[in-house]
Amino acid sequence: MSIAKLSAAELRLTVDPATLDFADTSELLDQALPWIGQERAEQAARFGLRMQQPDYHLFVLGEVGSGRSSLLLEMMKQEALLRPVPPDLCYLHNFEVPEHPLALRLPAGEGRLLRQLMAEFAKTLQSEIPKRLMDADVRAGCERLEGAYKAEESAAYAELSAFAEARNFGLMREQGRMVFTQRDEAGEPLTAAKAMTLTPAQRSACDAAEEELRKQIGRFLELTRAKELLMLEQLAALRRQLLKPMLDHALQQIRNRLRKQIKDAVKLGLYLDRALQEVLASLELFQQGEEPDEGRAAALAELLARLRVNLVVDHHGSSGAPVISDDNPVFRSLFGSIEYEAERDLLVTDFSRIRAGSLLKAHGGFLMLHLRDLLTDEAVWEKLRRFLRSGRLQIEEAGMALAPIGAVSLQPEPVDVDVKLVLIASVEDFYLVQEGDPDFARRFRCKVDFAESFAATPEARRATAIFVAHSCRKLGLPHFSAPAVAALIEQTHREAEDQARQSAIFAHSAGLLVEAAAVARARGAALVASEDVQAALAARQHRHDYPEQRLQESITDGERLLAVAGTRVGQVNGLTVVDLGDYQFGFPVRVTASTHAGEEGLLNIEREVEMSGPIHDKGVLILHSHLAGLFAHIAPLALNAAVVFEQEYNGVEGDSASCAEFYALLSALAGLPLRQGIAVTGALNQHGEMLPVGGINEKIEGYFRSCELLGLDGQQGVLIPHRNRRHLMLAPRLVDAVAAGRFHIYTAELASEGMELLSGQAFGALGPHGYAPDSVLGRAQKTLQDYRHACEPPARAAGRALRPFGRRHGEPRQRG
Repeated sequence: MSIAKLSAAELRLTVDPATLDFADTSELLDQALPWIGQERAEQAARFGLRMQQPDYHLFVLGEVGSGRSSLLLEMMKQEALLRPVPPDLCYLHNFEVPEHPLALRLPAGEGRLLRQLMAEFAKTLQSEIPKRLMDADVRAGCERLEGAYKAEESAAYAELSAFAEARNFGLMREQGRMVFTQRDEAGEPLTAAKAMTLTPAQRSACDAAEEELRKQIGRFLELTRAKELLMLEQLAALRRQLLKPMLDHALQQIRNRLRKQIKDAVKLGLYLDRALQEVLASLELFQQGEEPDEGRAAALAELLARLRVNLVVDHHGSSGAPVISDDNPVFRSLFGSIEYEAERDLLVTDFSRIRAGSLLKAHGGFLMLHLRDLLTDEAVWEKLRRFLRSGRLQIEEAGMALAPIGAVSLQPEPVDVDVKLVLIASVEDFYLVQEGDPDFARRFRCKVDFAESFAATPEARRATAIFVAHSCRKLGLPHFSAPAVAALIEQTHREAEDQARQSAIFAHSAGLLVEAAAVARARGAALVASEDVQAALAARQHRHDYPEQRLQESITDGERLLAVAGTRVGQVNGLTVVDLGDYQFGFPVRVTASTHAGEEGLLNIEREVEMSGPIHDKGVLILHSHLAGLFAHIAPLALNAAVVFEQEYNGVEGDSASCAEFYALLSALAGLPLRQGIAVTGALNQHGEMLPVGGINEKIEGYFRSCELLGLDGQQGVLIPHRNRRHLMLAPRLVDAVAAGRFHIYTAELASEGMELLSGQAFGALGPHGYAPDSVLGRAQKTLQDYRHACEPPARAAGRALRPFGRRHGEPRQRG
């Protein structure tokens, strides 16, 4: 194929509004919003969300703005409606081991019911138990037991008093103590003066009698204390016996109001039984004394607090399974937490301070996370790995072991969690996890890959229009006319750099329709027109193109050297793209080459000063290989050559300039001037074929702007690879210039064809005697032969074996 000049119609895809089959997007609101161009991802996502087997969590890959999060979230909500409502989760006080609270799952809504019933039960205890303790039957039973105890105690005291009287002692009770005094024979208290008159024998008798009395008092106290304890136990047993029916009835009401067929029915029954025992064992706390008792009130409050229900996950009123998107998955929000309170230099807590995280709340449903958020927190990553391995979640407070003060530990009962994780990730992070943590990655067996672009079909364009309609309704924007939607679709082709494909990054389209709607509102229009879309694009470019403007001004000011007319030897205009992240633009750069006799080979100056990337270096090496192949018949070659991007100070990457470098090098070797009005872009392979490059539209438009500033003469244009034809979506202004013959777009399949366009000479074909002298390669061949003769004496050159182009490492350089 020879050089082809493209017509204006080939430079841009134009969408006919009449083919869209609607007047404006308000007509499309009744149609469901499809997954535009993401059929593969839609099928994979639905498969993963419906798969009930373990380790089929979803890894969702795609570019930001491709709809990967919003579309998955919408599908998760749809699938959640098909699933049953999961149970509630409660934490209860463990009466046996308080530091290990009990986890209880109840049918949806019954967690709230249990919490309400237990709160009512606590109120019942506070109000009814004191009343019941004051009932006649309870008081009569207690008085009977107390009377029997007092009678026995009085009889024992009478015996003790008689024992003391028999030994001349007076006995009395004083403030709960036993006080006795010794008497003389007359029955009077024995004073110290009288005691001095006693004989030793009398004193010994008195001491012995006192010792016997003391022993008897000790036996009395032991007996009465044992009887008192027995009486208290009998009183407690009597109260329990009389109050237990009432409490049993209250708890039975709780059981009756809760469903029987639940997984944790046995656990709930044991808990209620243990709560009953705890209340019956603490009935004395409910007795109302004549004076307030702060200690008893505090103990009662603590008892009632243990009867509360901590409802950590409540699905009351829910329909379907939960769908949660955690955009801030820190340790506490994802796995749950335990709150602590400082109390006298100690951190204290209890079961009521347990809080559920996203994983617990999403049990039975779906949880969406972003991989990048997880990778930034090692503790979260490790905890999630353990959870995926076991399927059980243990709530803990991260970092409590490092707390500056002591803390009361709490270990809630672990619970099984059945949740489908949807992990949003970039392709780079996905493969990073695949390589760095394969055990984690194998838990996500369902890969949902969002495409960056999709084939442009009538159905896809219709779906794009539906997207615009729904976006207008969602954002409260005026609707788009069919020509405006056509302009928007054309922009998606521009972003995809393909006339046959549309960009799938609909976040860009959403931004453009918002801006176009603002332009339409500013002019008071009811509908957005195609002119509004074009105005919004122009305004967006104006907001971002200041760096481009300054670079173009540097050309017109003469700071950057660029010739767009005439011919030069060893010089050609290359095309580059400057990417600023939010904006990219094309800019021409002069590529020059120089050659002379020597054995250094081809020198890439950018590489030597470490201003080139690996792809650019690879392109230069391929150029080197192709050049060596063209002149293999006259090896060894004696050549020093250098190629450079003039006035480039920020570094070079990419291989799209390898054709331009090839042309500059051949021009220098052949001594043939090249047309400076034709800029070149394209990669080169070892067979001399021109390969397609990226950023083709920005490159062409950047050079066109430079030519406009320096003066269009009707001879300027660009040479691009033939395989880039389908990628052209050039600005209408440039298309108009081509239609008027003021600018030209050339394509070629082979680099040789481009050289013929630039030099006006035949490229040359290898014959039995080399290349034809008047061809490009023939002229270069003559130069290379002259270089070899200049570098080596004839005798040495005749006896030297062939070797590759360029000198070997370590060989001495040949000086001419």
